[in-house]
Amino acid sequence: MTIHQANRFSSLVGEIYDAAVDPALRGAALEQITHFVGGSAAMILSRDSARLSIEIHQHFGTDAHFRQLYRDRYVEADPLLDRHLTLASELAIGVTDIMPHADFLETSFYREWLEPQGATDLATIALEKTAARTTILQVLRHRSRGTVDEAMRERMRLLAPHIQRSQIMGRQIRARSHTVDDLADVLDGLNTAICLLDADGRVVHANAACRQLFADANLLAMVGDRIVARNTQTDKIFRGLCEIEGGARRRIELATSADGQHYLLHAFPLKRDRSPSRDIAATMLFVQRASMLPLLAADAIAAAFRLTPSELRVLMAIIEIGGVPDIAAKLGIAETTVKTHLGRLFEKTGAGRQADLVKIAAGFAVPFALRTSADDRAT
Repeated sequence: MTIHQANRFSSLVGEIYDAAVDPALRGAALEQITHFVGGSAAMILSRDSARLSIEIHQHFGTDAHFRQLYRDRYVEADPLLDRHLTLASELAIGVTDIMPHADFLETSFYREWLEPQGATDLATIALEKTAARTTILQVLRHRSRGTVDEAMRERMRLLAPHIQRSQIMGRQIRARSHTVDDLADVLDGLNTAICLLDADGRVVHANAACRQLFADANLLAMVGDRIVARNTQTDKIFRGLCEIEGGARRRIELATSADGQHYLLHAFPLKRDRSPSRDIAATMLFVQRASMLPLLAADAIAAAFRLTPSELRVLMAIIEIGGVPDIAAKLGIAETTVKTHLGRLFEKTGAGRQADLVKIAAGFAVPFALRTSADDRAT
C-alpha cells in the first residue's frame, strides 16, 4: 500500500466511525469503502442461521430492482453468502476461491443478476457472526477491473473490523438515544413536576409539568439555569433539599406558593462520581401540589369493583363533594337514590364509611397528566 493509499485508508476509517454517530453519513461511507477496495457496488446484508430470511441494511450502486431480485430469487444462488456460516470471520473470499471463474460465468446468478449490473465477479467478508445471524459485506467487481484479486481481499480484511465496530457503536448510540427520548416523553406525561439538578444546583432537565411550574412562577421560577424560590420560606426549604448528601434519606417538605397553594417538595440524591461534571444529575426534585382531589382512573375503579355507571358517578361525587344532600343536588337525583348507591358501594368495596371510599379511590390515582385538546390534535 502506497503512502497515498495509507492516508486514504486512515481517512476512510474516520469516515466509517463518523457514520456510527451520524447515520446520514453511512451511504457516503459505504460508497468510499466500495471504491477503496476496487468495487463498483456493495451491500451490507444479513441472513439468519436457518437461512429463512435476509435483510439488506445498506447498499451502494445497486438498483432497487436488482436488490429485490436478490431477495426474492437469487439469494439461494449466491455462491458466497452461505460460505460465511462456516468460514473464519476475517476471511475475504471471491468466486475463484471456491470455483473456476469459467464455471461461474455459466451460472444463472452471473448471467441474470451479476452481469446485467456490469459486474464480472464479487467478493464477500463476514462483519458479524452470532448464533442467530451472519452479517456480510458484499462488493461487486466491475468487468473493467477483472476478477477479484488479492489486493481487493486484503483491503476488505483491513476495513471489516472497523465496519463491524462502527455498526456496534451505531446500535449502542441509537439505543441510548431512543432510551433517553422515550424517558423524556414519559416524564413529560406525568402530573408531578420533576427536575434533575447537578451538584451545583443547576437544572439538567425539567419535565413538562416542571417547566409549567417555572412559567407560572408562583412557587419556583427559572433564572438562567438555576431555580429561584418566590418566597423566603420556599427558598430555605429548597436550599436545604439541594444540600442533602448521598447517604441521607429522601426528604419531603411542605412549601406554600405566592397564591396560597400548598406543594410537597421531595428530593433525594442520585449516585455521584467523585468529580461530577456539569451535565451529570446529582439530585432529583419532585414538586407536587397538595390536593384532596387526585386524578383518578375511574374506569379502573369501576372494573375493579364492578360498579355501574350510576354507582361510579356517586363515588366520584363523594370524593369531590362529600355530603349526601350536596351530591343529590349536584347529580340531580333524590337523596334516597344517593343513599341506595352509597349502600351498594359499601357492599361492593367492603368500605364502612365514606372516608374509606375516598381512601380506596385514592389508590387508583393516575400519575399521568390529562391530555389537552391541543395535545390530542397533535397526535
